[in-house]
Amino acid sequence: MAKLELGMISSTWLGTEIGVEEGIRQAKAIGFDTYDIFQDALDLTDAERGEIKGWCADAGLPIRSQVVVAFGLVDFNPAVQRFTLDRIKQNIDQAAFFGARNVLLVVGEYYWDGEVFPRTAIWGMAADLVRQSGEYAATKGLEVVLELEPFSEALLKDVHELVRFVKEVNVPAVRANADISHLHLSDASFADVAVMKDLIGHIHLSDCDGKVHGDMPAGMGVTPIKEYLQAIVDTGYEGTVSIELEYAPEGTDIVPWAQRAYDGTAAIMREVGVRP
Repeated sequence: MAKLELGMISSTWLGTEIGVEEGIRQAKAIGFDTYDIFQDALDLTDAERGEIKGWCADAGLPIRSQVVVAFGLVDFNPAVQRFTLDRIKQNIDQAAFFGARNVLLVVGEYYWDGEVFPRTAIWGMAADLVRQSGEYAATKGLEVVLELEPFSEALLKDVHELVRFVKEVNVPAVRANADISHLHLSDASFADVAVMKDLIGHIHLSDCDGKVHGDMPAGMGVTPIKEYLQAIVDTGYEGTVSIELEYAPEGTDIVPWAQRAYDGTAAIMREVGVRP
């Protein structure tokens, strides 16, 4: 059985006392193998991009993914669509500069309850822009992986909608991100995971209380992480498991919080047989 890398997303440190460089060094000290970047290309200068790349290289922490939340994908205004596509392309360029494997894309939600602008039209706009994004990513040797968002109005609110969207886009470089707590919150069965076979490009892992999105360290909630991870591995997935850890309770010491997430996840991965 293939061994999977264990990484984390830099969003863990947002709003804390941990700066960008220290966050990278702390991630390595905790034990992580890889790093995902949650800093938008439009918010960084070339010098700052160079520093992040250099700090990760010095730490021996390869960058695997660039995270982009792009709600503009569902906006019907042509100007917003053009801006959103250009922004995604700039993030793809940034990911390529970092030597990443993919851009993790959050698509967005239906609006006005589908009563003013039809849901089929919103879906179609998003699919067209994601298709163009995937085609551009392919020219850079990257993939676009799409996040399942377990919210009632999200376009990709469950595993079946996610797979339907990926197949409709029909670009080999566009794939699915298997987010384990999101699978649980969307009521996915372990058998449902199999519909993503050959489509998974990345994994996010966190825990939750089974009711509300929370991104807690593994073992603090009720998510059957081991069973979902086993189902993902059974699809033949080989790559990175990235811990998504956000919204730590007020007053939480963030470094021990991240260490707890690493330790709990690494233990589960060893039980599944995908970590030494």
